[in-house]
Amino acid sequence: MQSQQIKKPFLQSVLIVISFFLVWFLLNQISWMKLFEIKKNEIRTEDKLGKLYWKSIKSSEIEVSNKIILNSVDSIIEKICETNGLNKDKFKVHILHNSQINAFALPGGHIIIYTGLITHNDNQDAVTGVICHELAHIELNHVMKKLVKEIGLSALLSAASGSGGEVIKKGSKILSSLAFDRSLEKEADLKAIEYLRNASINPEPLANFLYLLAGEERGLLESLSWISTHPVSKERAEYIIAEINNAEEYTSAISNSTWQALKMEIQELD
Repeated sequence: MQSQQIKKPFLQSVLIVISFFLVWFLLNQISWMKLFEIKKNEIRTEDKLGKLYWKSIKSSEIEVSNKIILNSVDSIIEKICETNGLNKDKFKVHILHNSQINAFALPGGHIIIYTGLITHNDNQDAVTGVICHELAHIELNHVMKKLVKEIGLSALLSAASGSGGEVIKKGSKILSSLAFDRSLEKEADLKAIEYLRNASINPEPLANFLYLLAGEERGLLESLSWISTHPVSKERAEYIIAEINNAEEYTSAISNSTWQALKMEIQELD
């Protein structure tokens, strides 16, 4: 009986040692350096694509260089990044003098903001909400997911190597059209609400802005919304409102005076 009691712990110890060496052996079969290199190559490819897409878009647009405009928008980005633990250096923000109400993300952390988005808004928190939405698309890797789905990985790799001019043109059109799938748009909206809450900024102006856009979209999209992969603004506004907690105390990323100065500077660009 005593020998059996001694034998049992001994066998357990042997099994533990064997298990340890088995796990060690399996882990060594994984080429961690190879996986690391793959990740680095993915980042390099995305950065190259971002530069190419930005170059393509910039060639037909007017980039804003006004320091007051740039610094005001940068203050919004800084506030959101600081309160959400985001690396601000990851994002490259470009403001284009264009009356369209638009903002969109490119690979490599590029965010394009049209001045029309600012001039068509009475509330800085709505613009902050849109910016948060684009930051979310980048952080959630939606941009590359969309491009891979619409264009294909091999075509994107070819474009990144410098031999895909048509692919760059097609991708620029896709990304600037706001045509993300419903699930990706909703995921970015909900992440944007999280960013806003962490910064103590009211998400309701974003919903109100989307309601306003819904009125403009109605004639074009209402009859097609059931087959569209892009959710209409009213639908997005409704689920944003559903997520809002009115008991919270809110502030703004930039002051009212900075907001008014920003809008005046944009008006003087015309």
